[in-house]
Amino acid sequence: MSAETAAATPSRVAVVGASAAGLSVVEGLRREGYTGSLTLIGEEKHLPYDRPPLSKQLLSGVWDTDRLHLRGEDDLQALDLELKLGQPATALDTAAGQVVLADGTVVGYDALVVATGTRARRLPGTESVRGVHVLRTLEDALALREDLGARPHLVVVGGGFVGAEAAAVARRLGCEVTLVTDTAQPMGDALGDELGALLRTVHQEHGVRIETGARVDEVLTDGGRASGVRLADGRSLTADAVLVGIGARPNTEWLTGSGVPVGNGVECDATLYAGSGVWAAGDVACWLNARTGEPWRIEHRTNAAEQGLAVARNILAGPERAVAFDPLPYVWSDQYDLKIQIYGRTRGADEVRIVEGSTAERKLVALYARNGRISAAVGINMVRALRGYRAQVAAAAPLLTGSAA
Repeated sequence: MSAETAAATPSRVAVVGASAAGLSVVEGLRREGYTGSLTLIGEEKHLPYDRPPLSKQLLSGVWDTDRLHLRGEDDLQALDLELKLGQPATALDTAAGQVVLADGTVVGYDALVVATGTRARRLPGTESVRGVHVLRTLEDALALREDLGARPHLVVVGGGFVGAEAAAVARRLGCEVTLVTDTAQPMGDALGDELGALLRTVHQEHGVRIETGARVDEVLTDGGRASGVRLADGRSLTADAVLVGIGARPNTEWLTGSGVPVGNGVECDATLYAGSGVWAAGDVACWLNARTGEPWRIEHRTNAAEQGLAVARNILAGPERAVAFDPLPYVWSDQYDLKIQIYGRTRGADEVRIVEGSTAERKLVALYARNGRISAAVGINMVRALRGYRAQVAAAAPLLTGSAA
């Protein structure tokens, strides 16, 4: 760290959210030579842990909870930070530079990072119904895993990443599974119709009943426990347990009255700066993409880690010298024997072209384009081949005519 940078560096940094993004911030600051005061605040009582395995390895029972931890206690102690777990932030005073915690503790700061992530959306009126689950936290996953141990008939509401992955795990555990999605295909929003249809076929071959283009209006109960769901068309589906996977909401309510701009998350400029000494990282951050000018908010694990490091560097540089965050999004999903990987952003694509392999082989690379330029590449069981298209996605290269770009 240069003398000029050190002179402008805040002496106290507080990070709200002991998440992958929050951990990445504090580790990034120490790695870049920051020696000031660091406070990491977490709503959950757990050490920072990884969330993608919740719907995969942990839910299936292949992993125990200890394997989820991103760092051990010794690693966190080595960062020389004040760790406040099990204490959600309830208010923020940007003028005074103070965060108020649920127990009344006040944490002062010179620079603040909001990394509070998201929480699962729920169907109205189901919060206290036994047998109705969401899948966002460690406790969520453990509660669902316990229910799956009884081999129930599980109805999964929502065909996105969480719903499709949990359906695959439940089938492998021997549960009867019905998946209900309002899209034409499972993961249709992310994959489109052709690849979504492939995923649908694979799920059906493994015994999942799939209701597409359907919306759940109500969870039915019997004696305070879920007994099924009622669809918008009036049909009812029986169930012993229900998993609701219909997306997530940014955790921003505690910022009410703080002056921090909030909409679809914490609204930031291209450098992840929200103003008034406040930065944001992870699922809660909504920032302006430097190339397109569009607001982006990405709920993926790799993005959280990358944003945390970017915020750490920008805090040390200061808002005036901060660098725009311009990532190449990446996400993956494991379902049965399918390894699905995505570089870039598939949503909004107006053309999809399979350039290697085929849906019949269940091995392929598909390019997604928007206005004639490549916006994403999707690979199914073609890990090495997909990497070859990464640079074209990053450069928004033209989608050429012919069999490949």
